[in-house]
Formats: sequence, structure tokens, C-alpha cells
Amino acid sequence: MSSKEKPTLGGTRIKTRKRNIAAPLDPAAFADAVVQIYLDNAGDLELIAKSIESSDLNFSRYGDTFFEVVFTGGRTQPGTIKPDEGERHPYSVIECEAKREAILPSVIYIQKILRRRPFLIKNLENVMQRLLQSLELFEDNERKKLAIFTALAFSQKLSGLPPETVFQPLHKDNLVRGKIEDNLLDFFPSAKRSAEGFSEHFTKAGLVPLVEYNEKKIFEVKLKEMKSALTTQIAEESDISEVIETVKQRVKDAKLPDIEVVRILWDVIMDAVQWSGKNQQQNANSALRQVKTWSKLLNSYCTSGKLELELMYKVQMQCYEDAKLMKLFPEIVRSLYEEDVLAEDTILYWFRKGTNPKGRQTFVKALEPFVKWLEEAEEEE
Repeated sequence: MSSKEKPTLGGTRIKTRKRNIAAPLDPAAFADAVVQIYLDNAGDLELIAKSIESSDLNFSRYGDTFFEVVFTGGRTQPGTIKPDEGERHPYSVIECEAKREAILPSVIYIQKILRRRPFLIKNLENVMQRLLQSLELFEDNERKKLAIFTALAFSQKLSGLPPETVFQPLHKDNLVRGKIEDNLLDFFPSAKRSAEGFSEHFTKAGLVPLVEYNEKKIFEVKLKEMKSALTTQIAEESDISEVIETVKQRVKDAKLPDIEVVRILWDVIMDAVQWSGKNQQQNANSALRQVKTWSKLLNSYCTSGKLELELMYKVQMQCYEDAKLMKLFPEIVRSLYEEDVLAEDTILYWFRKGTNPKGRQTFVKALEPFVKWLEEAEEEE
């Protein structure tokens, strides 16, 4: 090599890798394609669902746009409910008749879409929030349609759509009076904020699923509050007369069914037991001591054979579900009998005709000696 020649490196030249370039967003083209599917199938939601399922549309990128088309028939201008440029279809939720039977097919249709593409639930949540946040921009009849859809979505358990998140925009004072926490009742003005007023209003409006949802929510909150209050009192070993008075007041205020009260009482009493990890005898002693300590409380509410039987079923389920309590069933039942919480007739009825199958065969066999003793005592009398 002459001194004038430039040196070269041997080997293969490596090309510089180009950075991936993201494709530009084109929600307009996506919306037009979805609208065309609606138009091609003349609004038949069954056929539309099948066409969407077989399409190669990019739902992961344009999920919000998809639900805009479902609700309003096409794209909407950012921050508004005004139609944007592009194709539209006349089969949207807003264009439906304001009746349950007219809107329910759209809910079922969305459910089918979500089963195939569960990631879209977040997009549905986004669009519903946006629509609820813009309620003042809708006509009265359109608001009614959205209300019916929302009630149906929750009553149909639309893929776990969270009511708390969807209703979040309604915290705004310009949309409703009062604040929203965990109760739909708070949507009402303070002067009309009662469970009866809520039920009456929405029943007349044909939104029975919303009424049922609200009643269930209220019931669950009251149960939780009562359980929390009793848990505190029992943990603090309050005087039993005070605990009984608390239960009476809660039952009166919340109108709780007797069966639910019995279930709660057993739960809070047993939750307060300090269980041992391995010592079976220690567990037995702790459980029986707790039954004896709070037997007067149980006795105050197990006032009929039906309620006593419900308590036996509750004990059966706990012993079935908790391995460390499996062998304690006969001892707990005997203790409840000795403390006059369970009557002999109740125990014999459960033994002969009990209907809960969980662990029944094992528990019946374990209870045989005690039942035999009861029967022999009955014969002697």
C-alpha cells in the first residue's frame, strides 16, 4: 500500500437502525369506518357486532372515538357534544326512543363488544364521564336517554363498569346540588333527599333498575356501619346492655331484616376471637368462651325457630370455610344450646332436615352423639 492511499477498515458495514415512527392519529377515518358499518347493516346491532368483531380497526387507539359513534352517531368536537365533520348514522343511543326496551339492545350490544375487547371498558368509562359532565348541553329528552342507558349499564353489570368513577363528574356544583360520595341519593337537592323520594321519582321515570341499585347500596352501607359499630364495642368489651341497645337502635333506623342482624352478630362475635395458629384446644376454648360471653346478645335476637336455624347455618358455613374450626362445630352447637341460644327442636330439625349441603355430611356425623343425648333426654321426660 502506497503512503498516499487512505487506510480502510475491513469487515461488514453496519447500517444505522432507524427509529420507529408512530403512525399519525386519524380518528376521523376510524369514526367514518365505524359509521359505515352501522349504515351497511341498517342499524342491526347483531350484524354490526359481528362486522366489528371481524374488522381490523384499531380499537386500542380509538376506543373513545368508537363510543362517541355509539352514543352520538359520529365524532364530537373536542370538549363539546357538537357533531364534528364526517359521516354520521341515525342508530345511536341519543337517537333511540327514550324507553328501556329501546335502549337495552344497545347495552347488550356493548356488552358483546367488551367481552371480545375488555380493554375498551376504560374508553366507555371515559366517554360516559364526558357525557355526564356535559349534561347541561343536552335536551331533556336526551338526558333521559342517557339516564336510562346508565341505569341499564349498572343493572346489567356491564363488564364491571365502576359507578363511582363514572359519576365522578357529577361532583360539580353546576350539575347537581349536594356532593356525591357512595350514595346516589346525594344527587337529590337536600330538601328532597330521602330514600322514599328517590324511589318514587325514578320509579315513575321507568328507571326501576336504578331504584333497585340505590336500595341495595343503602342497605349495604347500613350493614357495614352496624358491623363496624358492633366490632368496636365488642373489641372494647363494652357492657352487653349497651351493645344490645346499639343493635336495637341500628335495626330501627335502618329497618334491617332479623336474619341479617343474626348473621352480623355472629360475624362480629367470632371476628373478635384471638385464634391460635396450631393449638386446636386453645381455639376451642377461645370460641366457647366468646359464645358464653355474648350469649345474651345472641339470645336477644334469636327469637324464633327460623332465626335460630339461620344461626346454625351461619355456624355451619364458618366451620366449613375455616379449616381450624372444622372440628369445633359440635362443641359450638352444644355451647349455644347450654346458653339457651339454640332450642332442642332447632338442633334436631337441622340434624334431620337441614338444607345447606356444605360440610353437612361431616357435621351431621360429628353431631350424632349430642343429638343422641338430646333424644334420650327427650324420651326420659
